[in-house]
Amino acid sequence: MLRTRIVTALILLALVLTALWLGRVAFVALAALLFGAAIWEWLRLSQLPGRMPLVFAVIVVSLLVGLDSSGTRPGSAGLLLICSAAAALWLTIAAVLVQAQRRGFRLGRVSTAVLGCLLLPAAWFAMLALYEKGLVLLFSVLAIVWIADIAAYFTGRAFGKSKLASNISPGKTWAGVAGAVAGVLLVALAVRLGAPDAPALSNLLFRRGAELALPLLGVLVAASIAGDLFESLIKRQAGMKDSSQLLPGHGGVLDRIDALIPVLPIAYLLHGWAS
Repeated sequence: MLRTRIVTALILLALVLTALWLGRVAFVALAALLFGAAIWEWLRLSQLPGRMPLVFAVIVVSLLVGLDSSGTRPGSAGLLLICSAAAALWLTIAAVLVQAQRRGFRLGRVSTAVLGCLLLPAAWFAMLALYEKGLVLLFSVLAIVWIADIAAYFTGRAFGKSKLASNISPGKTWAGVAGAVAGVLLVALAVRLGAPDAPALSNLLFRRGAELALPLLGVLVAASIAGDLFESLIKRQAGMKDSSQLLPGHGGVLDRIDALIPVLPIAYLLHGWAS
């Protein structure tokens, strides 16, 4: 299974890098494919009946791509509002996760579906806005999530004993959290030392001072974990292990990008503050 996961991850990485190299049209096309699959999976987990998940996913992605193709994109004020609202929603979701771990919590079908139709488009707009500001910047944000995920996986397997949220996701451990934070901070420090002029998000944060950069990078890691845990919660409610079987070894697309959904809008806000 680990070999299958690695092969699938490398193929996805190659697709992302190729799309970034080919230009905006290719990148938007790949993003639309992935986001469309993720919205479909989210709405399936919401337990909407029949073909409603597919129909709504096609409608939402068509609207997003149509707006982008026509040049009708949110301005800076609109993006600030969208990303701030998304960040506020994720703070609320964090409280829901604490409640779910302590006493149990169940979201209704409509609430779960509405959240997906709000949070995924917010991540879409933030991602395209970061893309417009530079490929290195966007890739550095994606890398934060990837590094956190890889470090958490191996650290959790090696040292994980104390569970993070056993009622939501039994596989998550506090050791994994520590490994994720340490991995991201170490790589950020290495980038700061080795390529201080690179327009990576971590470098921009370090220009505000290490005493701010390090905890803010920790916030991004915490947001990635919250995205992962929230998807685990709605999967548990739906009685499903994976969001789908589209990606061998990983489950569904949503299983791969769940951590990015909160990180992208928060990263956009941090970039605006640090620039």
